[in-house]
Amino acid sequence: MITSTGDLVTFCLRASGINGVGQTPSAEDSNTGLELLAMLVAQWQRKRWLVPSLIDLPITSTGAQSYTIGPVRPTMLHAAYARLLPAGSNPLDVSLGIIESREDYSQITLKSLSTWPAVAFLDTAWPTGRVYVWPIPPAGQFELHFIFPAALPTYTALTDPIDLPPEYREALLWSLCVRLQMTYGLPARPDHVAAMHQAVSVVSGANTQIGTLVSPIGARRGGSMAAGSSPSFMSGGMS
Repeated sequence: MITSTGDLVTFCLRASGINGVGQTPSAEDSNTGLELLAMLVAQWQRKRWLVPSLIDLPITSTGAQSYTIGPVRPTMLHAAYARLLPAGSNPLDVSLGIIESREDYSQITLKSLSTWPAVAFLDTAWPTGRVYVWPIPPAGQFELHFIFPAALPTYTALTDPIDLPPEYREALLWSLCVRLQMTYGLPARPDHVAAMHQAVSVVSGANTQIGTLVSPIGARRGGSMAAGSSPSFMSGGMS
């Protein structure tokens, strides 16, 4: 049974034709497989349909313009909202629009405006991302919530448990086989490639969640935008 990264790497080295049946992998081959596995999962982290869940990160407003976000560095916010404090038994949540780019955030004319928050922008800086909320929510008056993909496991040792839903194992297995064949100069077997696509498709089908279609921020807050015009939320005031 494949329960650890070492089990997975050993199986893939054999299935990909690098090791023979009953052959014990060398330390170099095992470490190569582990490194490829870590890179594979890091790539999957950036694909929403390959991450099994989203997390809701709450941060109490401090009056700051921005907040660090983690523990995993997200590359996009999937949603955000602000909860008025004190929350009480029936909390009031206000949805925040998402600004998709630094270029759009830079067009806000009065970035120091402090009142009810309306939008959030994620700066995907390395190694730690920061999320900017505008207008700036006053200290202690809001609990800010940011929605982004949960962290996939970080594999650093051959004894690490796989620690993913069962359907991930086959997707990892055939994906790693194909990468090992590439690394060792072997042709990728068509049946391995087909099995990889099928297994990844199962995982993505299980994780795909399609949100309700909503109008762009500018259209919601200020009517339709003419080509080349700035969204209304960038004017510096509340509409």
